[in-house]
Amino acid sequence: MIPISDAPFSPEEIAAVGLKLEEYEEIVRRLGRHPNKAELGMFGVMWSEHCCYKNSRPLLKQFPTTGPRILVGPGENAGVVDLGDGLRLAFKIESHNHPSAVEPFQGAATGVGGILRDIFTMGARPIAVLNSLRFGSLDDAKTQRLFSGVVAGISHYGNCVGVPTVGGEVYFDPAYSDNPLVNVMALGLMETPEIVKSGASGIGNPVLYVGSTTGRDGMGGASFASAELSDQSMDDRPAVQVGDPFLEKSLIEACLEAFKTGAVVAAQDMGAAGITCSTSEMAAKGDVGIEFDLDKIPVREAGMVPYEYLLSESQERMLFVAHKGREQELIDIFHRWGLHAVVAGSVIAEPIVRILFQGEVAAEIPATALAENTPLYHRELLAQPPEYAQKAWEWTPDSLPKSTSAGIEIQGRLQSWNDILLTLLDTPSIASKRWVYRQYDHQVQNNTVMLPGGADASVIRLRPQLGEDEEIVSSVKSAVAATVDCNPRYVYLDPYEGAKAVVAEAARNLSCVGAEPLAVTDNLNFGSPEKPIGYWQLAEACRGLAEGCREMTTPVTGGNVSLYNETLDSQGKPQPIYPTPVVGMVGLIPDLTKICGQAWQVNGDLIYLLGELSCHSTLGGSEYLATIHNTVAGKPPRVDFELERQVQQVCREGIRKGWVRSAHDCAEGGVAVALAECCITGKFGAQIQLELPAQNNQRWDEILFGEGGARILVSIGIEQQQTWESFLTEQLGHHWQKLGKVENYDIGLRILTIENNTLIKVTIEEMSDRYLNAIQTRLTIHNTTSSS
Repeated sequence: MIPISDAPFSPEEIAAVGLKLEEYEEIVRRLGRHPNKAELGMFGVMWSEHCCYKNSRPLLKQFPTTGPRILVGPGENAGVVDLGDGLRLAFKIESHNHPSAVEPFQGAATGVGGILRDIFTMGARPIAVLNSLRFGSLDDAKTQRLFSGVVAGISHYGNCVGVPTVGGEVYFDPAYSDNPLVNVMALGLMETPEIVKSGASGIGNPVLYVGSTTGRDGMGGASFASAELSDQSMDDRPAVQVGDPFLEKSLIEACLEAFKTGAVVAAQDMGAAGITCSTSEMAAKGDVGIEFDLDKIPVREAGMVPYEYLLSESQERMLFVAHKGREQELIDIFHRWGLHAVVAGSVIAEPIVRILFQGEVAAEIPATALAENTPLYHRELLAQPPEYAQKAWEWTPDSLPKSTSAGIEIQGRLQSWNDILLTLLDTPSIASKRWVYRQYDHQVQNNTVMLPGGADASVIRLRPQLGEDEEIVSSVKSAVAATVDCNPRYVYLDPYEGAKAVVAEAARNLSCVGAEPLAVTDNLNFGSPEKPIGYWQLAEACRGLAEGCREMTTPVTGGNVSLYNETLDSQGKPQPIYPTPVVGMVGLIPDLTKICGQAWQVNGDLIYLLGELSCHSTLGGSEYLATIHNTVAGKPPRVDFELERQVQQVCREGIRKGWVRSAHDCAEGGVAVALAECCITGKFGAQIQLELPAQNNQRWDEILFGEGGARILVSIGIEQQQTWESFLTEQLGHHWQKLGKVENYDIGLRILTIENNTLIKVTIEEMSDRYLNAIQTRLTIHNTTSSS
C-alpha cells in the first residue's frame, strides 16, 4: 500500500477539490500511485455529488424507469418518450443553484444553455423551456437582487437563443434566503431518424471538439455545486460560467445538421466537469478509451495548464465521435456556422482516458474509475422521524382561534374572510407571476398554445420538422403539455407524503388541460446527505417519488440531484433549504382542439368540484397557516391515489367530450383561492354556496383555505348539466359537488353558506389588484427606498 503520507498534496489541498481523505486513499489504490494535480482535479469533479451521485444513486434505483412509451431512460443526456405519429420528445431538468447564488444573471443564463444542450445533443430541436425557482422573502433586498438577476438571466438566454419559456413556478420562503434554487426544464422534438447516444465506439474513430473556445471560466463548477455556500462563496465566481446564447443558436443548427449526415457515432455535451466529464463518460459508456490532446483545443486565454483545460466549464462546447474518414465533412459544417471544430483525439481499445499536453501524458486514468465505478455511500436511515417533524405533527387546528362565518380573531382583531383571501392573493408565492413571464418570449417559434398564467400546464403544438423531400404531414393534431411542480413545505413536514403529493399535483395539472401524463424528470434539491436529518429527508422523499410515479404510471427518464444546498450562518452553522424534489412531467394531448384553461368562459356556466371539499383537505402545511398564522406545522395532505386517478380521468374525459369549459387544480390557498384565480383570469364573477359539515368539527377556514389533493374546479354549460351529473355519479360516486355558477363581472366572487350568510364578497377589481401586482409592488417599494 502506498502511504498517504507520501502524497504530494496536503489534506487541505485534497479537501479543496471536494475529496475526503479516504476517497484520496481509494484513488491511490486504484491508480497504484499518487495522482498528479490534473488527475486530482479530475477525480475531484467526477467524484462530486453533482457528477457521480455517490449519496443518492442507491436511492434512485427505486424509481420506475420503463414503460411502453419510454424510448430512452436514465443514463443519457435526456430522456425520450414516444408521442405517436412518428413524434419523439426529449426532455430533462437540471439545476444551477450555487452559481445563481453568487452570480444570478450568468448562473441562471448558463443553466438554460446547459439544459438546452442536453436536449439537442440527443438529436432533438428544443421547443420549450420551463423553470422552477425558489427565493427567500421578497421583502429582503438581497432576495430582490437575486430574483431580478435570475429572471433577467433566464429571459436573456432563452429569448436570444429563440426557445420560448412557456411556464414554471416561483416560490418565496425564508428557507431559501441565501440559497436560491434555479431548476430549468427543456423539451425538444427529435429531428434525427436515430436517437444520438453518448457511448463512444469504433477503435480508431476520431474524437472532435466542436463549438466555442475554452477558457478559465467555470473552473471546478461541479465541485462548487457539491459544497455548502458560505461568505467565501463569492470568491468562487470563476466557478460560474459565462454563456453566449447567439453562439448556442449556431451550435444547435450545426449539431442537428451534423447528426443528419450519419457521420456522428456519439455526442456528449461538455457540461459539468467539461472535457473531463465528456471524455470519461463517453469512454466508460462505450467500454473503450479516449486519447485526447489538449494542444488541439482552441482557447480564449493564453498560458493555460492541463488542470485548467480539464476542469473548465466554458459554455457552448461539445464532444463528438465521428466515423473515421468523415471528420472533415463535420468540420466543414461547423465552420460554415462560424464555430470551431477540430480533431482532438481518437477512440482507443485500452479503457482509459489519456490526456496529452505538449507532447507528454498529462493524465491517464481508467475511464470507469471516473464515470461509473465511483464511490457509493449507503447511509443509515434514522430509526424514527426527527424531532422537528414529530413536534410539527402534534399540531392541530384546535390551537387556532375559533373561526365563525364572520372570520377569525387574530391578535385581538377580527379578520374577515374577505381580508384573508385578499392577503393570500397578495402573497408572492400565490400571486400572479406576470412580472416574471412578461420578460420571457413565450411565443417564439409560434407553437405556444396556452400562454403563461392562463392554465395549469403549458401546452405546445407539435409540428414535425420535415426534410426537403418529405410531404407535409397535416394529420398531426396532437400537442404536448408540460409542468414543473413541488410544494416544499409539504416535503419538509413529511418527505414521504409530500413527495407523493408532488407527483400527484404534476399529473393533476396536466389533466386540467386535457393531457394524459406520460413520464417524469426530477430535480432533487436537498441539504447535506451526510447529516442524519438531511439523509432522512432525501431517502423518504425518494421513496415517496418512486411510489407516486408507480401509482400514476409515469416512469422517471432521468433528472438531476443537487445536494448540499446549505448556507453557513454568521456562527458557521449550516442552514439547509426545505427539501425540494421538483417534478417535471410531460403529457400527451391527442387532439389540440380539446383543451382548456382555468378561466371561466361563459356567464351562467355551472361550477363543480371534482373530489372532496372537506374530507381530504387540511390546514397542515397550508399557505393559510404559514401566511396568516405564521406557523409551519401539522401533517400535509395525504394522497388518495385511487381517487386521484378517478378525478383526473373524469377531468380529461370531460374536456375531450367538450363538456368541460375550464379546469383548475385546487392547490395553495385551497378552494377559495382557486375560485378567485378562475374569476381573475376569466374576468367573470362566481356565486358559490358552501355548507359547513356537521361531522368532524370542521372549521370555516378549513373549508375555504384548507389544502388537499384530488380536487379540481371545472365549469360546464348549463345545457350539459344532466349528462354531466350522470357521468359524475357513474365515475366518481359521491366524490363531487355542484358549487354554484359563473356570474357576470359585477358580482366578483361571492361565497355563501347554505343559509345565505355571506362568507366572502369581493370584487374582481379588488382581487386583481392584489393578485396581479403583488410582486411588482414589492420590487417597486424596494427600488424607491434604495433610490431615496
